[in-house]
Amino acid sequence: MDALVILIPLLPFAAAILIGIGILSGVLRGEASENKTVIIATWSMSMSFLLALTLLIADLLKKNTGSVLLGHWLYSDTLNIQINFISTGFGVVLATLFALLLVVIMRFSINYMHREIGFHRFFFILSLFASSMLLLVLSGNAVGTFFGWEIAGLCSYLLIAYAYHRPIAVINATRVFVTNRIGDTLFILGIAFTYFWVDSINWADLNAIPSQLDKSEATAIAMCFAIAAFAKSAQLPFTPWLARALEGPTPSSAIFYGAVMVHAGVYIVCLLEPLFEQAPLAMAMLVVVGGITAVYSFMVGLTQTDIKSSLVFATSGQLGLMFMACGLGFWQLASWHLCAHAIVRCYLFLTAPSLMHNLLGNPIKPIVPVISKIRWGYISSLQRLWLDQISDWTLIRPINRLAHDLSYFDDHVIDYIMGSPAPAILTISSIAELEEKRLGSQLDNDIDGFSHGTGLAGKLTEWFAGITHWFEDRFVLRDVNKDGIMYGRKLGHAANKFEELILRPRYLVLFVLIILLIVF
Repeated sequence: MDALVILIPLLPFAAAILIGIGILSGVLRGEASENKTVIIATWSMSMSFLLALTLLIADLLKKNTGSVLLGHWLYSDTLNIQINFISTGFGVVLATLFALLLVVIMRFSINYMHREIGFHRFFFILSLFASSMLLLVLSGNAVGTFFGWEIAGLCSYLLIAYAYHRPIAVINATRVFVTNRIGDTLFILGIAFTYFWVDSINWADLNAIPSQLDKSEATAIAMCFAIAAFAKSAQLPFTPWLARALEGPTPSSAIFYGAVMVHAGVYIVCLLEPLFEQAPLAMAMLVVVGGITAVYSFMVGLTQTDIKSSLVFATSGQLGLMFMACGLGFWQLASWHLCAHAIVRCYLFLTAPSLMHNLLGNPIKPIVPVISKIRWGYISSLQRLWLDQISDWTLIRPINRLAHDLSYFDDHVIDYIMGSPAPAILTISSIAELEEKRLGSQLDNDIDGFSHGTGLAGKLTEWFAGITHWFEDRFVLRDVNKDGIMYGRKLGHAANKFEELILRPRYLVLFVLIILLIVF
């Protein structure tokens, strides 16, 4: 039964390939082809869910060995990156749950996205995302998990910018993408530390020998993966990206920021439970960051006026509580909390469009009077504690200024020195130019700016070409005439004067002294 784990992420990936080929070839286009796309996406996802459920039942019956090795992807000295999968444990549970939620959301999307311009593109991205998330939770090594981690982030970007004709959607998608790249950098650093100190990147090897690592080594690895998890699960200081991600369609919000992707960070921490237990500082960081994020999300959520914003801050708050539970050592509680929250939040996001209609006439529950009288808290909550402004001031503006300075340096210094030399009508064969003139094709080099160089290098090339052209025109193309004789005499007189000058005693002595200084 272990071999089934290979097909679970492979089926939705194959569906994404088929839909992508259909889009590129024009087979899947418009409303008439929607049914074909739906059949490919939903049937592959349904089969993936059934396989995951079968694998889970086999695991509960103790039929699985724990891992499957498909082959080796890369050998480099002692680095061996395998293609292996986990077939037991919490990863199989999450794969089954995520596959079920993905099936539900795909079914919901059929009617919700009907007749949308990007209908086929949406299901292509959704299928690719499903494959990446299933790879993330089932991969047996850090590199495979990172592949799923990155592809999921790319799909998130594509669906946030689903309405790419709207500038705000593209801007928010870019901000979210860049923010998550910070976490990805720490994930890569964690992989590097794992290979350096453990000599393996398999999760099983890392969890098998944490007690053999020094406290500093275990802490460094754990903190790298913890910060990567904070970025993916929208914990402080990365929380603001979650509110920006709501530009995508409601089904994408449900699957990315309610049911599946935001829980990837908590899963990584739960997966590395033995490692974190050997790193008290990393455990303390989980408690502090998770607790502060929960308080921040609760405070900001009190003043949100739209349903989606309220849901995302509720999501980040619950995720903060999961990290707190992990940091306090309640790993089983965090696992159950993750599964329950994924189901509930998926339902809430999917019903968000009709929630306002269903709640029509119900009064809003007032908040605690003690909190309602804190004016500074109200203003801070409305501004979301100015986290976006702080990030702009500390990161974005300095980077923009640096980019402006580098652009100025490139335009006014580098381009000036390494400017494009003129293709130079003047530098092509002067014989061909003379032939064109004889045929009546007059080239106006003053009007044709294409023949002029730019920058220092371009100007030098242009001047050299002009001198060469003048020399050819005067002395090569024309027969030796009065001008040639005159210039030859002038050149001879100048050479004679220069020879007489350098033969004077004072210049000879100066020349000898310079030579002696150079030699000695």
